[in-house]
Amino acid sequence: MALDKYGIAKRIAQEFKSDLYVNLGIGIPTLVPNFIKPGLRLFVQSENGLLGMGPYPTEDEVDPDLINAGKETVTILPGGSFFDSVESFGMIRSGRIDVTVLGAMEVSETGDLANWKIPNKMVKGMGGAMDLVAGAKFIIVAMQHTDPQGRSKLKSRCSLPLTGLHCVNKIVSDLACIEITDQGFLLLERAPGVSVEEIKQKTEGKLIVPDFVPEMKL
Repeated sequence: MALDKYGIAKRIAQEFKSDLYVNLGIGIPTLVPNFIKPGLRLFVQSENGLLGMGPYPTEDEVDPDLINAGKETVTILPGGSFFDSVESFGMIRSGRIDVTVLGAMEVSETGDLANWKIPNKMVKGMGGAMDLVAGAKFIIVAMQHTDPQGRSKLKSRCSLPLTGLHCVNKIVSDLACIEITDQGFLLLERAPGVSVEEIKQKTEGKLIVPDFVPEMKL
C-alpha cells in the first residue's frame, strides 16, 4: 500500500538528528515537524524569516500573523526568532542550512531536480528553491513516484526546466526510500505492502536493487 502524504513526512522525519538547521519547502515537507521524535532538537528555518518553527497549530494556537513560506499558519518554539528575507537568504546562500526538504515534479538518476515549472502552465516562480539546492548541505525530496497519468517522475533525464543539477541526495516517495548514487537510484526501503517489482515498473531511471529491500518502519 502506497504511503499518503503523512506517511512520506513521517519517514522523512526519521532522517533527522539533533542540532540540525533544516529548511522545509511547501506541500508535504511542511508536515515533517508533526513527526519529529520527542526530545530531538531541530532548528527549522523558513525563507520568509523564521527560525525555530514547530508543528502546525491547534485551533486555539492559530496566529494569522505567524506563517511559513507557503502562507500556512505555524507555531514557533521557545527561543525562535524572526528576521527579514535578506537575513534569511543570507543563511541559505552561505551554507548554514544542513538539510532542506523539497517537493519535486521530476528527479533524474544523476540527482537533477525539476520542481518549479511545467511548460504552458502559469506559475508564480520558483521561490527559494534554487538557492536552497545550491546552498544546503543535504537535499531530501518528498514526492509521488508517478504523475497523475501514471508516468514515472524518477527519470533517466528530467524533461522539465531544472531547479538544480546533481543536487538531490535522497528521495522519499509514496512507494520507496531511494538514495542517489553515481550509478543511479539505489533502492533502500519500500513502503509497507509495496513490492520491489512495482517500484521497478514505476521507475524510469536506472534503479539499483539490493538482494534484500526492507519495508519502511513507520
